[in-house]
Amino acid sequence: MELRQDFMDVGISLYWSTIIVYRLPWTWKCSKLLMKFIHAGLNTIAMILAIVSMVAVFDYHNARNIPNMYSLHSWIGLAAVIFYALQLFFGFAVFLLPFAPVPLRAALLPIHVYSGLTIFATVIATALMGITEKLIFSLKNPAYSTSPPEAVFVNCLGLLLIVFGALVLWMASRAHWKRPPEENAKVLLPVGGTPEGTEEESTMTDGNNADKSDLRINSEVARKQNLKLDEAGQRSTM
Repeated sequence: MELRQDFMDVGISLYWSTIIVYRLPWTWKCSKLLMKFIHAGLNTIAMILAIVSMVAVFDYHNARNIPNMYSLHSWIGLAAVIFYALQLFFGFAVFLLPFAPVPLRAALLPIHVYSGLTIFATVIATALMGITEKLIFSLKNPAYSTSPPEAVFVNCLGLLLIVFGALVLWMASRAHWKRPPEENAKVLLPVGGTPEGTEEESTMTDGNNADKSDLRINSEVARKQNLKLDEAGQRSTM
């Protein structure tokens, strides 16, 4: 059981790192592709640790004849692992591999970010329920209801875990913590290419750029027509 808890703690530590890896100012000098590989690598390690912790739980329960998947803690924990696996799979397929079109990446990016934050909040809730469940089953004399020092200590750790999760979500939701677009991305691209890491920005500005180009074309046509009219008028007066 202690092995499972250790893997869970390391998994939570890695998962919050994957969320804010793009939000750290000292990582903005690294290329977007490198940060994608780091993000994917940390998520993969966290997923492996989550699977190992789940296997450890089932082994512990089976060895002590404890029923599996009966508590809300186990239901939410299993759901978090499943959705985390789906998040990792679609993240690899859409954002890391170079086959997905830019409009698809731009459409799925907000969903990818929102689901990642939701899974993180679910993991925090699962950990809190697991801590409470462990205290209820372990503290018999004195009982958990009498608030022994062990219970007070673990409850304080739970409060710190909530503060920690809220801080991570706050950092992920601040606009000034967002990774700025790469200024020199267009110089490195072939003609017609799209800057790496600007899928969302490019699709958002396509319509505005198209409108501006249409206005420039119309104004250029009108200017040429005016020049022709002026030349015709000058020839008529000569």
